[in-house]
Amino acid sequence: MTVLLEISKYTMSDFAIIPAIDLKDGAVVHASGGMRAAYRPIETPLGSAADAIAISRALLAVSEAPALYIADLDAIEGVGNHFELCRDLSSALPHTALWIDAGFSNVTDCAFWLPLGATLVIGTESLSFAEDWQELRATFGESLMLSLDFDAEGQRGPASLFAEPAHWPERVIAMSLDRVGTGAGPDLELMRGVVERAGSRSVYASGGMRDIGDLEAAAEAGAGGALIATALHRGAVTQNEIAAFLQRRRSRSDQIRNPAS
Repeated sequence: MTVLLEISKYTMSDFAIIPAIDLKDGAVVHASGGMRAAYRPIETPLGSAADAIAISRALLAVSEAPALYIADLDAIEGVGNHFELCRDLSSALPHTALWIDAGFSNVTDCAFWLPLGATLVIGTESLSFAEDWQELRATFGESLMLSLDFDAEGQRGPASLFAEPAHWPERVIAMSLDRVGTGAGPDLELMRGVVERAGSRSVYASGGMRDIGDLEAAAEAGAGGALIATALHRGAVTQNEIAAFLQRRRSRSDQIRNPAS
């Protein structure tokens, strides 16, 4: 409960920078361009690819993040899962909210992961029908997040889920799979479209974040946060830059709330 309260407070007043890790074959891998068969163990100064806990702790320390996004690529591809590793991460990071995408497509899948106490991210690429999402939301409510998945060819998943924002939960990820890990920059036009249709919902941009300027652009476009990985591993976004960015956002938020001060 404490973690949920802390993240709620954080995201109401700040732009949330959420570090991401991708798990495949028991290791943290470098996700790039959505070509998952080609992903290899990550080479990073933040730790060994075989030590997801060490890498996660380092990412969280750099980003001042309230949450960690985990993509279980084996589960998404239907060739196993990293449930036990995610359980270890949950135990090692008791004050961090975990957002887990493990290819969830039905109530049974989600129920298996519920004991972790994590927020389950439902990716549209894993859904065959919009009704699958409706059943999940009716069962688990706002404890779920919806990831609207896009690639170079457009939407991935049931078209009606993208077209009907009334069915979206309070937290939505705009995921540009083809830009992940590429350094190509975020698709700001796509993100603005999602933000515009989302209304009061929080939208988190994902894919292509290169530097602090991209995070600034996402925030100015109305995103409530962004997922980031490669730029943190490469040092293209530093702890000092993030701290200064977050302080600017907090100062601006304070000015809006207290214009006379």
